[in-house]
Amino acid sequence: MENTNAVRLHNYGASEAESVSGKVAMLRSDFAATALLLLIATTVQPGYSQSVPDLQTYFQQDIGLSQDQIDAIRRGQPVAKTLPSRTPAEVFLFGAVYIHAAPESYLRFALDFNRLRKLPNYLALGVFSTPPQLSDLKGFSLDNDDIQALKNCKPGDCLIQMPTSSIEELHQSVSWSAANVNDQVNQLLQKTALQRLLAYQRDGNAALGVYNDKPNQTQVSQQFAYMLSYDKVLPKRLPDFYNYLLAYPNSKPANVEDTFYWARVKFGLKPTLRVVQVVTMHGKPGDQIAYAIAEKQLYSSHYFETALDLSFCVPGSDDPKQPGFYLIMVMGSEQTGLTGAKGSIVRKAAVGRSVSNLKEALTTIKNTLEGKH
Repeated sequence: MENTNAVRLHNYGASEAESVSGKVAMLRSDFAATALLLLIATTVQPGYSQSVPDLQTYFQQDIGLSQDQIDAIRRGQPVAKTLPSRTPAEVFLFGAVYIHAAPESYLRFALDFNRLRKLPNYLALGVFSTPPQLSDLKGFSLDNDDIQALKNCKPGDCLIQMPTSSIEELHQSVSWSAANVNDQVNQLLQKTALQRLLAYQRDGNAALGVYNDKPNQTQVSQQFAYMLSYDKVLPKRLPDFYNYLLAYPNSKPANVEDTFYWARVKFGLKPTLRVVQVVTMHGKPGDQIAYAIAEKQLYSSHYFETALDLSFCVPGSDDPKQPGFYLIMVMGSEQTGLTGAKGSIVRKAAVGRSVSNLKEALTTIKNTLEGKH
């Protein structure tokens, strides 16, 4: 089943030549398609800022870390664990490490789309213009197997995540016996993707629509709001930032920027098309959080009904000659295929491996930003 493929595990340490971006991208493919990324930083060690005194509470009471784990994070050792889920379809992973580098270095790394384009599991990637144009979607296409599967696609039974309206338009607009059927499907796909992105930029989450490819429909905006409501996982330091993710395009903070991109990514055995909004917040000098980055999945053709990556960088050092920050990662997604006897087995195996992968990714990020690679 394709949902099993969504949680296929990868070997992140297979090659020294593999870039850190590749490790992070592959890590996201395990569960988040993206996933949640949260970066928060502080410390109580001598020589470091103590501007966020409740980080100890967050680590200990909300995340459930032991004092030994908290001390390890402060010493620069990565810690990763799975977090309790409220439903079988929900997955959250947590990881944290202290990095001896300026927070700006992570900002540059996280927003380096050219780096992503070079990764083997990124088959194609495009950044949308402002405003988005149809030409931005060149390369946004389904493979032949997916297109062939669409012939028999119907509401409640489709291998591609899409609403009923798109399924109906597909059958009305495409001549399945024509020699150029693949071109017809992909041109319609690009046109529809552009229309839906423009609708989202105008109307916000309401435009995310409903997936009707399974017997039980998925209201994407409601699922996204439910995932973001997990306040035992998400720190409460940025209410305006979280509110913007729900209220977009309204309630935009003055220090926030939006970028939109699409990617064709190899998740497991099946390439997946995704459309993603990147929300970047720049803190002011002296703010507890220097940068916040959210990667909000707007669409995925397979596997992941909802996914979000949030990144927060908070300076951990008051000494400009010895900069540092804590990197905390909480990766979450909503997906099908994790329920029932078979789903529980898949979930257990995938979560266990993903925790190990997250810890390794944190180590690689730390070494890269500290110039150890």
